[in-house]
Amino acid sequence: MGGDDEVDLDGRRLRTRRSRAAMSAAAFDLLTERGLGSVAVEDIAVRAGVTRRTFSRHFASIEEAVLADLDQDVHLFNEALCRRPLSEPPLIAYRHAVRDWLKVEYGGPRADLFVRRWALFQRFDDEPALYASYQRIRQEGQQESVRIIAARLGTDPVADLRPAAAVAAGSGMLIAALQAWALGTDPGSLPELIEAFFDTLAGLITDIHHEESPS
Repeated sequence: MGGDDEVDLDGRRLRTRRSRAAMSAAAFDLLTERGLGSVAVEDIAVRAGVTRRTFSRHFASIEEAVLADLDQDVHLFNEALCRRPLSEPPLIAYRHAVRDWLKVEYGGPRADLFVRRWALFQRFDDEPALYASYQRIRQEGQQESVRIIAARLGTDPVADLRPAAAVAAGSGMLIAALQAWALGTDPGSLPELIEAFFDTLAGLITDIHHEESPS
């Protein structure tokens, strides 16, 4: 009896994930075809093969549907950050978590997600409402990253500046890489860009240490 219930629950969860993915893909496709201002919830529902009510159960707005994959990215990254060894310093843990996230999310059969994310980032300049929603997702994700690093250090993130400083530096490099990526012509260049920005940050930190060291 319990086994049948578990199978049924797993089936419902799978259908829910597929339904959300279909609606998010439909929202993204309509965005690229028409622009956000010309997309209605009914259009997304028809394209995804669901009812308007189903859409409203899953998403509070069209922007939320379009950005569903990016919202998931934030959560998956923070999960990767939680899994990094406690022995790693905060900024190193952040950098390695980015690598782990990219390896899982964009490797192998999921490599086509690079193209979709790349196209989405290229739309932000033309869609300020979409960009504002993305900023909210990003900021909430960074706040969670600060809490994770503070827990790793066993410290208070208000009294101890290290968690916020590590996240600000790490997320700054990630954002800079994403911006450069969106301006480029190769959707597959993101991992290399991220590594280059983190390497540059390491060089700048070394320069600061040299400047402050007594001669």
